[in-house]
Amino acid sequence: MNSKPSKPSEPRIRTDFPHETRHKDLRIPLPDGTKLYARVWRPVTDEPVPALLEYGPFRLTDATAPRDAQRHPWYAGHGYASVRVDVRGHGNSEGLPGDAYDAVELADGVAVVNWLAEQPWCTGRVGMFGISWGGYDSLRIAALAPEPLKAVVTVCAPDDRYADDLLYRGGSVLATGMHAGAAALLAFTARPPDPRYAGEEWRAMWLERLNAVRPYVHTWLSHQTRDAYWQEHGGVRDAHHAHDAHHAVRAAVLAVGGWHDPYRDTVLRLVERLPQDRVRGIIGPWAHQYPDRGLAPGPAIGFLQETLRWWDHHLKDLANDVMAEPLLRSWISDSHPPATVYEKLPGRWVTDPAWPSPYVTPVTYAFQGAPVVVDSPQQTGLDAGRFLPLGNDADLPPDQRDEDAHSACFDFPVPEVPEGGAPLEVLGRPSVRLRLMTPAPTGQVVARLCDIAPDGSSTLVTRGVLNLSARYGPDRAVEAQIGEWESYGIELSGIGHAFAPGHRVRLAVSSAYWPWIWPQPDAAGFTLDPAGSSLTLPVRAAPKDDAVDFEEPEQSAPLGVSHPSTLEEPRPERLVVRDVAKGEWRLEVVPRPDGARTRVYPDGLELTEDAVETYTIDESDPLSARTRSEWTIRLHRPESAWDVRIETRSEISCDADTFLTSDEVICTEGGEVVFHHTWEERIPRTAG
Repeated sequence: MNSKPSKPSEPRIRTDFPHETRHKDLRIPLPDGTKLYARVWRPVTDEPVPALLEYGPFRLTDATAPRDAQRHPWYAGHGYASVRVDVRGHGNSEGLPGDAYDAVELADGVAVVNWLAEQPWCTGRVGMFGISWGGYDSLRIAALAPEPLKAVVTVCAPDDRYADDLLYRGGSVLATGMHAGAAALLAFTARPPDPRYAGEEWRAMWLERLNAVRPYVHTWLSHQTRDAYWQEHGGVRDAHHAHDAHHAVRAAVLAVGGWHDPYRDTVLRLVERLPQDRVRGIIGPWAHQYPDRGLAPGPAIGFLQETLRWWDHHLKDLANDVMAEPLLRSWISDSHPPATVYEKLPGRWVTDPAWPSPYVTPVTYAFQGAPVVVDSPQQTGLDAGRFLPLGNDADLPPDQRDEDAHSACFDFPVPEVPEGGAPLEVLGRPSVRLRLMTPAPTGQVVARLCDIAPDGSSTLVTRGVLNLSARYGPDRAVEAQIGEWESYGIELSGIGHAFAPGHRVRLAVSSAYWPWIWPQPDAAGFTLDPAGSSLTLPVRAAPKDDAVDFEEPEQSAPLGVSHPSTLEEPRPERLVVRDVAKGEWRLEVVPRPDGARTRVYPDGLELTEDAVETYTIDESDPLSARTRSEWTIRLHRPESAWDVRIETRSEISCDADTFLTSDEVICTEGGEVVFHHTWEERIPRTAG
C-alpha cells in the first residue's frame, strides 16, 4: 500500500506577540580574529533578555532562511534574543571549513555563547537549540560547559557519531548514509558566500575556501572501527570507553526525537544518563524535522510553545510546571498498513516517570524450528526506505513482503480479543540473540521487526544490524570462526508500537541490506540455529498514563519564498530499475524532491538545486556495489548579474580489500570555470 498524503496540517501563523521585534545581521568576532555571520532577532525593549543560539553550517541567508523565519521571530516576540549563526567556513562566515563537528567548530561555538552573554541586550543567560547538526553541536558545546549556557533543546540529533550517526551501524558501513552525507556536504561546502551579505570580499573568500575543501568521505571511511578518531570526535556518548561525557553536561536538556528519525535513541540515552532534575524527553511519530512543521508523519505538536516553557523556566526563572512533566513523553503507534507516507499515524501519547521505565518489562520469545541457511540476494534492502526521512512521499518503507521472502522469518502471534487478547505494546529497544555458523570470515546480519496483519501485509517496525567482526565491540574487528557456532547479539533501534490482537510479531533475519549496509566481500550468508536464538521485546504495561496535552502547532509568519512554475516533469523520488538479463539492480533517489524547482527569495536570490543518487548492485556479487551522486547548484541574482554554479560528482566502489572513492568539484562564475578539482582515493577495508 503506497498511499498519497493528503495536505499536511498547517501550523497556525501567529502575528501578534507580547513584544514587537526587529532583526539585524552582524558579524561575531572570535578570539583569532575570524568573524562569523549572524542574524539576530530581538524584542523591542529597553530591558536585557536571554539569548537563544542556533549554530550550524547550512547557510542562514538561503538554505535555512525559510525554517529560521518560522521560529526565531516567534522566540523574539516572546522576549528572547534569538540568534542564528553560520559556523566557520560556511555561508557568509569567514575562515575555512574543517571536519564536521571538529574541535575548532566547538571552540568557536563556546566563544559565540560567551560573546552573546556579554552583550548589553543580554541578561548573561544563553540557551542553545538545533536540529540534526545544530542539535549535535548544542550537546557537544553543552559538554564543554560554558558558564552562560543554561539550557539546551536538541532535536533529531545523534550523541554518538560512530554508532548512531549516518556513517556506521553495528560496525557496518552505512552505504547510503556515508555516501549521500559526504556527497551532499561536499556540494554544500563548495557554495560561495553571497556578495549581498559578504560584500566585495566574497570571491576571495570563496576561492580560499574551495582550495581548502577535501571530500569528507576520506576521513569518515578511513576509521571503520571505533578508534582514536571517534574517541576524540565521536560525541557526547562513548559507551565503550571512559569518554562518556554526559556527566560534563551542566545545562538543562530537552531531548526531542521521532520514531522515524534514525537518531531517536539519543533521547532514550539522555533521559537515562542525565540527572532527572535537568532533563526531559519527547519522542513523537515524526521524521527528521522540527515537530511543529506539519510534515509527515504526524500529528504535529506545539513545539515552540513547549520549548518556550523550557526557556522560561531555565533562563528566566519563571515558575511553571515544565519540570513537573514526566521524564519521558512518547508516542506509541497503533498497528497500521504499510505505506511510504502517512499524514497522521494512529496511536496515543504515553508517559514514563523514569528510564528504564518501571512500566517496561523485557519479554523473550524463543525461536522454533530446524537450522536454516540464510543467503539473501544482494539487492535485499531496496525496500528499506530512506535512511533520513524528511516527510516526503516515498520516504518510509513499503510493504516488507518482498524483503521477508529473502529472509528467515520467525512469527509470534498476538492473541485475538475474544481469547482475552490485548494490544502488545512495545516501548524501547528490542534485542535479538542469534546462534550462527558462517562459511566465511566476514559478513553481516540484519534483523527487522515487522507487524504482520491478518491479510499478510508486513509493516516495518524497527531494525538493527551487526557486522559479524564487531560482535565483541565496535572498537576491534575480529573475524568470524568459520564452521563454528557462535552467539551474536543485536540491539534494534528504539520504537513505540502496539501490535494489534490477531496480528503477528515477525523477526526477519537477512544477510544483506543494500544500500543501507555496504556488503562484506564474502557473500556466503550463514546458518541460523533457532534452538539458540531469541527475540526480546521491551513490553510496556502501565497502570495508568498521565494525560499528555500539547498545544496546536504555531509559527511566526513565513518568509515568502516563491517557486516559479515549470513544465519539467519531476523525477520519481525513489525508482528501482532491474536489468533482468544482467541480474543488476539500480536504485535512483532524489535527495530533495522539491530542490530542482527554482526558489526565489524575498531578497532577490534565485536558488536551484538538482541532485540524484544512484545505488547499483548485482544480485549475486557483493563486490559490484557502487554509489554515485551528482549535484548541480545555481545561485543567481538577476539585479547584479551574479551567477555562480557548482557541480559535484561523488562515487564509491570496492574490491575485496579496498574502497575506491572518486570526487569532483567544478565551480563557475558567469559561465567561466574558476575551480576544478578531482580526488581519487584508495581506502583499505579494515572492517567495512
